[in-house]
Amino acid sequence: MDVLLNDIRACRLCEAHLPMGPRPVLQAAADARLLIVGQAPGRRVHESGVPFDDPSGERLRDWLGIDRDAFYDPHRVAIVPMGFCYPGTGRSGDLPPRPECAPTWHPRVLPLLGAIRLTLVIGQYAQTALLGDARGANLTATVQDWRTHLEHDRLPLPHPSPRNNRWLKQNPWFADELLPVLRQRVADALA
Repeated sequence: MDVLLNDIRACRLCEAHLPMGPRPVLQAAADARLLIVGQAPGRRVHESGVPFDDPSGERLRDWLGIDRDAFYDPHRVAIVPMGFCYPGTGRSGDLPPRPECAPTWHPRVLPLLGAIRLTLVIGQYAQTALLGDARGANLTATVQDWRTHLEHDRLPLPHPSPRNNRWLKQNPWFADELLPVLRQRVADALA
């Protein structure tokens, strides 16, 4: 795993397309029990080199009911996004993850994570890739069907970005129904 992580952190595959250059950001260890697959690092995460080191991460840790120490322990939590580098900004937020990243690295990383008990699938790009035909017509439909996905130890979530405050207000069932189950399943996975 250490050799592979070093290879990933040295990756320059899509360097020509990255406005701030490559800086792959992820964390993993073979004995991690919780896997978080999100989209791609934002600008702040690119600058710090620490996954979810931004307001999205604060909200995500709150959703999960865990502190920074547990979240940043790679032996407990693996964070393997769809794109490891900041893709740049578009008209309505960050650009999608680079298409080269996940097909190149996920087939090598994910099989090494043999102790995973729960996978959190955050945002539409991760849901498209990991859930495939099992996902709904859109992100809301996919997250609403969380009980079905949880039967397979996967839980689709919206992105915890402050940009999604409107979605969270329009979908109060997320906080009322899903978050208590999420916190319990995360606690069970990390126990």
